[in-house]
Amino acid sequence: MKKCLKYMCVLTAFSGLISCTGILDINDYQNYAPDNTWNDEKLSEAYLANLYSLTFTGWPVNSSGFYTDEVSGILPVDYVQPNNDNCKYWPYTSIYKINTMLEGLENGSLNEDVKKRLRGEALFMRAFHYFKALIYHGGIPYITKVQNKGEDDLDVKRNSTAECFDLIVQDLDEAIGSLPEHNTGNEYGHVDASAALAFKAKVLLYKASPQFNPKSLYNNKYVDEAFEANKLAYETLLERGYGLLDDYTAVFETKGHKEAVLPVIYNNPNKKDGRNEQSCRPLEFSKDNTGYDQASWDLIEAYPMKDGKPIGESDKYPYDLQTYWKNRDPRFEASQVWNGSVFELAGIQGRRQYTVYGIGLLDDCFYIQNDPGYKRTGFFTRKGIMESNTQAEVRNNDYDWLEMRFAEVMFNYAEIACAKNNTEVGYDVLKQIRKRADIEPGDDNMYGLKVGMNAEEMRQALLDEKRIEFAFEGQRFWDLRRNRMLNVIDGIHKYGLQGEYKGEITEDVKAKASNYELLPEDFSYKVIEVYSNGEKAMSVPDTYYFFPIKQSSIVFITIEQPKLIRNIRV
Repeated sequence: MKKCLKYMCVLTAFSGLISCTGILDINDYQNYAPDNTWNDEKLSEAYLANLYSLTFTGWPVNSSGFYTDEVSGILPVDYVQPNNDNCKYWPYTSIYKINTMLEGLENGSLNEDVKKRLRGEALFMRAFHYFKALIYHGGIPYITKVQNKGEDDLDVKRNSTAECFDLIVQDLDEAIGSLPEHNTGNEYGHVDASAALAFKAKVLLYKASPQFNPKSLYNNKYVDEAFEANKLAYETLLERGYGLLDDYTAVFETKGHKEAVLPVIYNNPNKKDGRNEQSCRPLEFSKDNTGYDQASWDLIEAYPMKDGKPIGESDKYPYDLQTYWKNRDPRFEASQVWNGSVFELAGIQGRRQYTVYGIGLLDDCFYIQNDPGYKRTGFFTRKGIMESNTQAEVRNNDYDWLEMRFAEVMFNYAEIACAKNNTEVGYDVLKQIRKRADIEPGDDNMYGLKVGMNAEEMRQALLDEKRIEFAFEGQRFWDLRRNRMLNVIDGIHKYGLQGEYKGEITEDVKAKASNYELLPEDFSYKVIEVYSNGEKAMSVPDTYYFFPIKQSSIVFITIEQPKLIRNIRV
């Protein structure tokens, strides 16, 4: 039975790779015995490639499906239940495959240096899966060996949360010691020691966070360890050549750069569509899907003015709803598409996007007659979109996805520094981030930041800044949850911006629109609630700080003594 299960595991790993002859130059792979895998470097690398595909995916559209205060969707009441699949993460199929590799490498005859590197990458992925399961559900069973039906007790208990954190760090420490410091060239995209060091710092940030310390919040015994780990990660990665790119857009549209800490590689035609672009584009230049990453008006208002001051607080740049797009933080134009703005899809020079009924394509307009399922807000995302692709090529986007980038390392360091009443790190990080964004420094060189913030004010400033910097990158929900701030999005309604042409829409006006001659100033605007045929208020109760394990995953030894105890929902 044990050899049969291993064979099935290895065969599954290879089945998705047989067409990649550049990766696998192996004859009759189907007749390889499982044990031979770990004596052959190509087979072992192929198995590892499959683990990568099971571990790292692409862009987490719609704020990882949680919507938050970024995009137009709504989390309804009782969205998360023990008997449904919503908000569950139970990665034990992947864990079995990782453990199979770890045990196989131990018994195989590969070169010791190769074996050490492969083991380090596998350990990182095991830690990655377990960390994700831990922040979803709290303590989970931390299985470190291959389990086989008929030979092992498959009914296992949950490890405590503290035990899980310790075991994750243990796996990451070994990975750090086993991997190259910084992978470049042909090894770019493989996990390296720098990624493991940064990820370990993130793990310890969570361990010291209010999510896991609800009574003491950041006044807990884990803060010092987390601070030192994040400081080390930040300083070490800087020394190894990591840092912020000068151009914000280039972070998402170029490959192999210094901001990429944990990149997921896409390469058309072998691997593509990590952005899920067909779901984010206007339907006029897309197909099969639409309505993802539609910015809410709340997010649009969160972008400061070009001098870094919040809207309505800048003396240099007055704010007016009717010209809301003018003189904003340059990341606004880099990330958002609004009515009348230039959006050169399919490489059409000078093309403008219209979201006003009677001017734009109905399916792309924010109007009551549009399908409410599209959740239109009057905005589309520009971030990570491969604009040159035609409608037929909409699935060909092969920009890399950055599971972790250096800016996150910076924010993590600044956040934990606040727990030690250290705001100096926060100011330094925010100034660097805003300088790269091309926000004006001002006479005081503060980039619009408030002077003399205390630790709580700085923590809020970091969350506000990260919301903008990482818009559409799936960070917002987890940032609020880690800081026990889900109340910020509980009960909120979603709004968009509806435009109306200033005057009668004649055939001449339509012709101007077809030639992309109408400008944003040719319209008037009003804020209205997003049209919906369902619930209109977000429901994010306190019970969502930990999600229940799915009922079918709970194993009962007796009615009175379950080995897997579901999270209690109050």
